Amino acid sequence: MLANSERVLIGNIKIARSLFKFVDEEVLPGTNIDPDAFWKGAESIITDLSPENQKLLQTRDSLQVQIDQWHRTHPGQHTDIGTYKKFLFDIGYLSARQHEEQFQITTTNVDDEIACQAAPQLVVPLMNARFTLNAVNARWGSLYDALYGTDVISEDDGCEKSNTYNKKRGDKVIAYTRKFLDQSIPLTNHASHANVVKYHIANGELKATLQDGGVTQLLCPDQFIGYQGDLNEPHSILFLHHGLHIEIVIGLTNDTNNPNDPVNIKDVFIESVLTTIVDCEDSVAAVDVDDKVELYRNWLGLMKGTLEAEFRKGKEIICRKLKSDRIYTSKTGAELCLPGRSLLFIRHVGHLLYTDAILSENNEEIPEGILDALVTTLIALHDLNGNRTGRIRNTRKGSIYIVKPKQHGPEEVAFTSHLFARVEDLLKLPRFTLKIGVMDEERRTTVNLHACIREVKDRLVFINTGFLDRTGDEIHTSMEAGALVRKAQMRETKWLNAYETNNVAIGLRCGLSERAQIGKGMWAIPDKMALMVEQKISHPKTGATCAWVPSPTAAILHALHYHQVNVFARQIELLSSLELEKDYLDDLLTIPVLTTSLTKEEIQHELENNSQSILGYVVRWIDQGIGCSKVPDIDDIGMMEDRATLRISSQLMANWLRHGLITKDQVEETMKRMAYVVDRQNADDAAYQPMAKNFDQNVAFQAALELILDGDKQPNGYTELILHRRRRQFKAQH
Repeated sequence: MLANSERVLIGNIKIARSLFKFVDEEVLPGTNIDPDAFWKGAESIITDLSPENQKLLQTRDSLQVQIDQWHRTHPGQHTDIGTYKKFLFDIGYLSARQHEEQFQITTTNVDDEIACQAAPQLVVPLMNARFTLNAVNARWGSLYDALYGTDVISEDDGCEKSNTYNKKRGDKVIAYTRKFLDQSIPLTNHASHANVVKYHIANGELKATLQDGGVTQLLCPDQFIGYQGDLNEPHSILFLHHGLHIEIVIGLTNDTNNPNDPVNIKDVFIESVLTTIVDCEDSVAAVDVDDKVELYRNWLGLMKGTLEAEFRKGKEIICRKLKSDRIYTSKTGAELCLPGRSLLFIRHVGHLLYTDAILSENNEEIPEGILDALVTTLIALHDLNGNRTGRIRNTRKGSIYIVKPKQHGPEEVAFTSHLFARVEDLLKLPRFTLKIGVMDEERRTTVNLHACIREVKDRLVFINTGFLDRTGDEIHTSMEAGALVRKAQMRETKWLNAYETNNVAIGLRCGLSERAQIGKGMWAIPDKMALMVEQKISHPKTGATCAWVPSPTAAILHALHYHQVNVFARQIELLSSLELEKDYLDDLLTIPVLTTSLTKEEIQHELENNSQSILGYVVRWIDQGIGCSKVPDIDDIGMMEDRATLRISSQLMANWLRHGLITKDQVEETMKRMAYVVDRQNADDAAYQPMAKNFDQNVAFQAALELILDGDKQPNGYTELILHRRRRQFKAQH
């Protein structure tokens, strides 16, 4: 806790001096906002809304106590859905407004990337400037590189990846890419791009000369929209398909880049990451005011267009900056400017977290989400006011996009909207400038999604599903119902399938098509790209307009799915289907309790798998402040881990411990054995501190153990309270 001498008193609040100085000296200049007026207004919002935030959390706790008690006094009756549902309505867990008449959202001034384009989406920890820039700059990517460097192209038959260029592998990449071009921008008369020896432009149309001397053109001429270079010998040709751009880059006639390619296509760039969520929540480890200022400073750099990151690659020092826009000549001869970067959302923390960056008059921490709303919106004024370098900008429609996670039901969503309105008034912004993305990741939001959307129908731009946090909340909400199924089996349960379908159905019924994103969750295995290409096409097929991927490379490959599926046409099909009218509530309330006995071996395997996963993530979080990373699992397969993955693993073990499938001694013994495994997996990391040297004194090991042993007592099963306390403990010791 900071001493009073390190704080600035404004009315009834005490602001950490480092935060106050950052806002006054770095953020406020150029915003046209008077410093005294900002801090006075911030004090009013914090004072007025902090009690409301606390009251909402108390409602959560009260509902959970009642649900726990019901399961204890009605053992096994959770299968009587009618009785269980009536109970949830009676206590107010299910909203009485859920089934009111239909409505449509009315959100306006939404950028095209959100409203009427479908593509992959990245989530990146804002605390890491290098990673953030890499994600923001990933709007355009090389299809050649993505294919050559991943298992989408098999290494069989002499096509191995090596330190030098493997021509045989390269030929497979070229063939794969030509097939993609034939499917996405087909030529007339069934001609193939593989047989083209020259592209040129005549009378505003693209012409292609074939190997046999014939000349063909695009089957849909309007797909050609621009070029770079000369009409007769362009070195870049731009196309549009399903709302996404494709760019063919051609070498000069004397360029020996690919002598076996008759047209000498050097690369094919595709638009992939149209939107990126820069994250202040699940993927970061921000536990004190210094961490928060670091996050906010990076957001300021993004909003001003000045963010940079230097790093060493081999012997070279590289400075990464935001990419400029891309300039072409349109088919009519005018300049055509396309964005060079993703459109940015910022994800705030949920209502649960509190921060000592500002204290109340009673020296109590304030809700961190209120601070996020105030400071990140103030910073975003630099984008709205045009205080950016060159052509670099974020929104072109004058909106600020905020993802709000971990909200429980319509009352909490309404509170967020009220908070946003107060911030808009303080900063003299038009109503509904602040747009909201509602993450459908808590059970009480899922079963009341229609009512939640109603509360923000004028500012909604995003809903999404996500297996991990949603499953974590499913486990915690039903903690007392019985021992629940294994983690892998959760993907086959009735509630989860209903959840994924219900989200899209309600989103479309509420008019999100061509107004807001409907999103799907993360592909968590970064090195299994062939499997992702095989499976993740299911997301656009469901009518979802975006889905999360773990890297820019994965985004390029997932973008291929949006060329195969016209998502908006698929949404029209769904809107006319009977499936969209189905009520999924009964399925959503079907609790995934184990119905068959597990063997000792099955139980131990689940215990070891989850223990290793928890330890592998937590040790980096506590010791190195890494909130999201690729962590090897028990079989040494890299998995993307963040607090959502930690939540489900720790909650499942807490549930099994609560119902006697495992014992405390068994947990502790397994955790110690798995600590040796994790230590081995991190042996090459110079910054890593082994856990097995001293289990009793190792903060990371004790944090991981606490997440399991006290998991059933954590509010909503969240991991943040333990992680933050233990991270602060580690920082104090070092």
